Amino acid sequence: MAVGAQRRDVLRLILGQGARLALCGLCIGAVFALLLTRLMKSLLYNVSSTDPLTFGVVAIILLGVAVIACYIPARRAMRVDPMVALRYD
Repeated sequence: MAVGAQRRDVLRLILGQGARLALCGLCIGAVFALLLTRLMKSLLYNVSSTDPLTFGVVAIILLGVAVIACYIPARRAMRVDPMVALRYD
């Protein structure tokens, strides 16, 4: 903000970076989860080990939590006075 960024630019930057990291983590986790389904098959009752609905719902919930977790620091960063931030060090 000290070099001319608007509040929405700061919000978009922080949320974008957090969402990108969350999506990378979800993709890596989904690949490993699909690889490990053979081990979990005996623990599941009345659900397929590769149930797409379960994988989708869990991914959406995790992505939502990640976006909320990024929104809180983004909101705080939008409220910082640039002069105070520059004088901090």
